[in-house]
Amino acid sequence: MFFSGYVALVGKPNAGKSSLINALVGEKVSIISRKPQTTRDNIIGIVNKDDCQIIFVDTPGVHHSRNSLDKFMMKNVRSALAGVDLVVYLIDGTLMPDEEEIEYIEHITTPKLIVRTKCDLPNQKDFDCDAHISSKTGENLELLLSMIKEKLNCYDSPYYIFSPDEYTDKSVKYLISEEVRENCLNNLEREIPHGIAVEIIRFLEEDEIVYIDCDIVCEQESHKGIIIGKGGLGLKRIGTNTRKFAEDLLGKKVMLKLFVRVEKDWRNKPQKLKNLGY
Repeated sequence: MFFSGYVALVGKPNAGKSSLINALVGEKVSIISRKPQTTRDNIIGIVNKDDCQIIFVDTPGVHHSRNSLDKFMMKNVRSALAGVDLVVYLIDGTLMPDEEEIEYIEHITTPKLIVRTKCDLPNQKDFDCDAHISSKTGENLELLLSMIKEKLNCYDSPYYIFSPDEYTDKSVKYLISEEVRENCLNNLEREIPHGIAVEIIRFLEEDEIVYIDCDIVCEQESHKGIIIGKGGLGLKRIGTNTRKFAEDLLGKKVMLKLFVRVEKDWRNKPQKLKNLGY
């Protein structure tokens, strides 16, 4: 028997959606940060095994919309729910779900599993769920996959929606731009990263080397200096980490140039969001 279908990973910001999708796929598909609302787009990660192809959709965290970017993110959550066979709703195991979250879960009409995440951490809360897992240690991930397969379409022979050697639908340029954003999230002050977007200006691949020029877009002049850092050390740190990721991904030497530019209030400008790929 062969199992195949689409599964949306849904939950509040920092519930562990991106960590889970990366752990299940075995590749870095979605960026990870302790800061909330890291994921902005619906990112697909594909699990290929002998008896299944499961297409996971990593969605932005469920939250209230405050600007045009937030509205775009919540629209992505709704579109993901509309087109999947199963919803896996993740809840941080160290936090009790509140009434609003419980109500949201109850209104999901798609078949669903409720999963408690981060079970490796102390101070676990006790609430009803279908499974408890740890993406960090791998605890119960195979069990979760088995539970998911039981909810998907079953075929007598392999049924591949994507080629069996694919693990995401995202382009190399997208993955690299997201790596830049992840390093911004993890290396800058709390509020600044959410006002940052990344745009690949040049991507030129030759036989032995790839040239990448990338703009980090921020909202305020004061943020530009913080991103660059004293003596350029902040930007250098972001570039060093991203270059290593890109070279591992492409298997070639990468010449990466990062620039910082200011686009005031870009998160509230629909046309600007479109130009930046949102």
